[in-house]
Amino acid sequence: MGKKSMSVEKSSYNRMENRAGMLMSIPAVMLLAAFLIVPISYTIYYSFFKYQVIRPDSIVFHGLNNYLNLFKDEAFWQSLRNTVYFTVIVVPLQCTLALGLALLVSGKRRGVSVFRTMYFSPQVTSMVVIAILWTILYNSNANTGLINAFLTNIGLNTIDFLNSPKTAMNSIIFMSAWQGAGYQMMIFVAGLNSIPAEQYEAASVDGAGRWGKFCFVTVPGLMNTIKYVIMITLIQAMKLFTQPYIMTKGGPQNSTKTLVYYIYEQGFQRGHFGYACAAATVFFILIVTLSLAVKKITRTN
Repeated sequence: MGKKSMSVEKSSYNRMENRAGMLMSIPAVMLLAAFLIVPISYTIYYSFFKYQVIRPDSIVFHGLNNYLNLFKDEAFWQSLRNTVYFTVIVVPLQCTLALGLALLVSGKRRGVSVFRTMYFSPQVTSMVVIAILWTILYNSNANTGLINAFLTNIGLNTIDFLNSPKTAMNSIIFMSAWQGAGYQMMIFVAGLNSIPAEQYEAASVDGAGRWGKFCFVTVPGLMNTIKYVIMITLIQAMKLFTQPYIMTKGGPQNSTKTLVYYIYEQGFQRGHFGYACAAATVFFILIVTLSLAVKKITRTN
């Protein structure tokens, strides 16, 4: 009888616990629906219509024409190539830089917190401000562009960083890696601090040097952290917008126009809202597919 009573009490407690959990999750579910599910649903819906923002009453069902026109647009494919190029270069560059900085500041040496603050400070600064500052640094005029002024002083030719299709995207890549590495650095520092010191001591006993410890202790110990950092950096890279918008306006010759910039241009500058929704839907599918692929590739067997 006592066991049956305890079972009933436990079952009643579990039901109350489940109800409490459901009630506490309602605000999060409402926010998720309001800011994610509903916008995505409306974007997909309007992608099948011809819709001018300045003429809301002119909405006309357009079927798959928006998608067909999108795939015929060379500017779309150029934006896609630019986005892929930026992502392929900046993700390994930024992650490697972040890991290197984390290894430098992960110890308990005196004054190391100052360097952590210095390396992390670009991350807490507005990207708009940083883009403006780097635009000044990249200025092709040696009198106002600090980098070209330095090159001139040491006897080298000036570089037209942001006005040449050959250098504009690479210039944005370098600036973006510098700005974003501080955030990933702090994640790597947390991962490094979680590796037991006994593993390094055991590696020393086995005769491993710095490189051996890095390959056989640090990298395996950071594997989950590395996967996470790669994932978030990949997603952020695919959403590149602020830097080309502030620094180059997508130019020169569309060499820095990304998918997000293309969507913004079509929707808010040209007013082709339905067409922009079609591009945004394709972009969403691309991001989800890429994220799932990376997750599957990096999944621990």
